This record gives sequence, C-alpha cells and structure tokens, in this order.
Amino acid sequence: MKLAAAREAWRDWLKSERRLAEHTLVAYEHDVDGFLAFMTSYLGAAVTLDALAKLKPAEFRAWLAEQASRGLARTSTARAFSSVRSFFRFLDKRGLARNGAIGAIQTPKLPRSIPKALSEKDMGDLLDQEPDQERAPWIDLRDQAVLVLLYGAGLRISEALGLSKATVDGLLKTGQDTLAITGKGNKQRLVLLLPQAIEAMKAYRDACPFMAALGPNDAFFLGARGGPLDPAIVQKRVRNIRHALGLPESVTPHALRHSFATHLLGAGGDLRTIQELLGHASLSTTQRYTDVDAVRLTEVYRKAHPRAKAR
Repeated sequence: MKLAAAREAWRDWLKSERRLAEHTLVAYEHDVDGFLAFMTSYLGAAVTLDALAKLKPAEFRAWLAEQASRGLARTSTARAFSSVRSFFRFLDKRGLARNGAIGAIQTPKLPRSIPKALSEKDMGDLLDQEPDQERAPWIDLRDQAVLVLLYGAGLRISEALGLSKATVDGLLKTGQDTLAITGKGNKQRLVLLLPQAIEAMKAYRDACPFMAALGPNDAFFLGARGGPLDPAIVQKRVRNIRHALGLPESVTPHALRHSFATHLLGAGGDLRTIQELLGHASLSTTQRYTDVDAVRLTEVYRKAHPRAKAR
C-alpha cells in the first residue's frame, strides 16, 4: 500500500471506528500533512511508508523543534504530536509501517488549566436575565431552556442541541426526570434534570410555532426559521448576556457546564458521580474541578480567617 492510500484508510478508521467529529478529522489530517511536509524537506526526498518506518527519535525531535520555532502554542504542538502518533499506531496495527522510535518521544507538557466557572450569584443572574423585547417570546423560551440544560444537567452544547423531538416528548409525557445522553465517543450516560429544566422545555415546546410540523427524529431546538438551532446562536445569546451583566470573556456556553461541575463539587458531590454526570471517560479530567474548588476555598479562607488577613 502506498502512503496516500494508508492515509485514506487511517482517515476512514478515525471516522468509522473512533467516530471523530468532522472538524476533529480535519485537524488530525492537517497535523499529519504538516509532519509529512516537514519530513519531505528534512529528508530531502518524498516520504514513503518505508521511510516512516526508519525515522529515528532525532528526526521526530527535529520536527517538534520546528513546531516550537514557529511560535505555536504548546497545546497546538501537543495536539499535532497526538495526531501523528495516532497515524503511526494505525500503520503499526495494520502492518504497514512499524516504528518504535516515536514511543521514545515524550508528549510536550501542557500547563494544567483550571476550568473557569461562574459564581453561584453570577450564574443566577445569567439565568434570570430579562427577555429580549425585540424577539419573539418563544425564542426567549428556547434560549432559556437550552441554558438551563447546560447548567442544570451539565450538557455540552452539542448534546443539548442534539435532542430530538421524540426524546423530549417522551420525557414530558412520562414525567421522568432522567435523560439518556449520547456524548463524545458515542458514550451514553444518564443525566438528572431539574424541575426548572423540564418546565423550561415544556414552555418552549408549547410556544414554538414550528413544533407541530416536526417529525419524531427532528431536532427539538429550532432556529427562527424552523431549522435546527445553530450553536452560534446560543453562543451569541450568552455573549450578549455576558456584556449586559459585565461578566468576563470566559463566560461561554461551555462555562455553564464547568459551573455545573464546580458547584456540585463545592456542595459535597463526589468526583465519581460528577464524572458520570459529565460523561468524562477519565477521572483525571474530572479532577481538574478539585483545583477550582481549592482556589475558592483559599479565597474564602483568606477573607474569613482572622490570622490570614493582612495587617
């Protein structure tokens, strides 16, 4: 098999087996394209599967050094290395090219990021924001339902907008307070719904003028013209509320999910339960929220403890 055919087979595997989103597939391909272009220049010849199998650690490090010299963020370099490593693992599993040298290269270390959550007060202000008088009332009810789902159930925006009419109709008809969600990697989980979230979805359903014409598999959340709601509309709504309340730029739809996890942890929720509710594959991802809570506890301590106050 030639290199071009191997790359196409790798892409098909990522799409069908790994079920990566289209934008993630594009990023992986872009990273591997950049790696192969560098190696073509570095080796002075067209790259083949045989050439990939013979690469040494020094040549992988030369590529990483070139990435750093271009001023790329460490997160970009780490992602590119992950893409290239995925490609080499695929080649190895298919018996197309085996290279143990890449295993000797360490992934670039990344700074440990702490999710930016809203305070409970700011979260309350965001959800209680007055409706936009220039828009149809049902659109405000729609946005309210989406935002309550992001914060109240910890959903990703894609998960909320991916709900079908049949799913929500079934939920409202049975009076259940749990919802089966299919998240990243086609992984399913159960999430609990607050009464406010259920009421918000019902209010939006009853007011939406396009709801009666929908089929059971159609998207529940709709745009102003009746098509599936674009995530950019939700992002714009949060941005407008953020500006109106004077909140920081870090307040995005995804920050509502961070706030869900942080507030649960602060109220005594255990990490394993929060991991399940968020749909994280690894507990280490959820453990980032302990850092958030530690920051909050430190602030409370310094403000409240008599000996911690500056004299």
